[in-house]
Amino acid sequence: MQHRATDSPPGPSAPPAAPRHLGRLAQQRRDARAEERSAAARDLTGLSDLDAVPPAPMPDWMVEAERRRGRGALSNAAGRFEPHSRERFDDGWLELDDLPPFRTSVTVEKPRTIINRNESPDVGFDRSINPYRGCEHGCVYCFARPTHAYQGLSAGLDFETKLFAKPDAPELLARELSKPGYEPRTIALGINTDGYQPIEREWRLTRRILEVLRDFAHPVGIVTKSALVVRDLDILGPMAEKGLVKVALSITTLDHKLARIMEPRAATPQRRLDALRALSEAGVPTAVLVAPVIPAVTDAEMERILDAAVAAGASEAGYVMLRVPLEIRDLFREWLLAHFPDRYRHVLSLLKELHGGREYDSTFGQRMTGTGPYAWTLARRFEIASERLGLNRRHTRLTTRHFTRPPQKGEQLSLFGEDR
Repeated sequence: MQHRATDSPPGPSAPPAAPRHLGRLAQQRRDARAEERSAAARDLTGLSDLDAVPPAPMPDWMVEAERRRGRGALSNAAGRFEPHSRERFDDGWLELDDLPPFRTSVTVEKPRTIINRNESPDVGFDRSINPYRGCEHGCVYCFARPTHAYQGLSAGLDFETKLFAKPDAPELLARELSKPGYEPRTIALGINTDGYQPIEREWRLTRRILEVLRDFAHPVGIVTKSALVVRDLDILGPMAEKGLVKVALSITTLDHKLARIMEPRAATPQRRLDALRALSEAGVPTAVLVAPVIPAVTDAEMERILDAAVAAGASEAGYVMLRVPLEIRDLFREWLLAHFPDRYRHVLSLLKELHGGREYDSTFGQRMTGTGPYAWTLARRFEIASERLGLNRRHTRLTTRHFTRPPQKGEQLSLFGEDR
């Protein structure tokens, strides 16, 4: 990227000679003012250079636009645990053939357990299920991207193209729920990966997991960016009548163009609003998550998103600030320079303001919202809008009182059919 040279503003003309009747102190004041004007002129001369955005870095692992069409990340750097990295270059002997575009592939994964446990005070659950690893939605800001490094893969394009499916997840879940010592508590579905990402249409693992939870009358909270959740209304509706399910739709922006470059394979904002409406009309408790809020990119839309979600039937809401841990920092910087070069410095400056001078702070209690004046202002805006719209006046609490273990194959049924 080249910057057009700008003419430097003319320097200040030399001050006229001081009248003879002025004293020494007056002359000193005139000289000081002249020096201030000269310094200001020098600052203006360098202003274009100070504010100019440097050209986007083109690291060796940056992937050509045609190969990553329809994807969120711009690069595919080696995982942080890999001892070696590879780069593509022309050694001058043979012309490089064009590499094929990135295609989505799915690998079968065979975990021993399916319920993940956590002790984070920042989330309202202590267990979750992820039927897939990686996510084809391609959200450039996804906090789960670094987990692909544990598979020896990149947090970049690998995360959204090299996916893993767990076909035994429903059976594993039934086995874990059937253990005598299991104590039911709400399971979160769709945390490190979206359970309704595009490959769910073929694999249907999320639906099968919901069928198991329905059979056990086990509470579940769903978070998604996909309108595919409406497909399972035949399961979610009856579960909602018993207080067993709540669905949150994440809406980052209402700008379709921005959504396409930020989360390219997720449902459009309007389809997510339509899904909120369909769920609400079916009696399923719904919430909207303005997540993540990207400073100077999507933060101005918070009130509009909340307005639209309430009109679609949402009764609860929340928000989360952008987080850029580990590899996400570089991926987000590349994306920001490519699409919003004029805001690059400003966005990074606000991120550092949120996290005490760093671009990310993982401290519990602060990592989701940040600290400082900007974080305080955003929190007040959310509170005021929520109060005006009547959001969060009542929180849906899911129940475990219906939980039961269905009789297993070959197990003797109760003689009189009493509750187990």
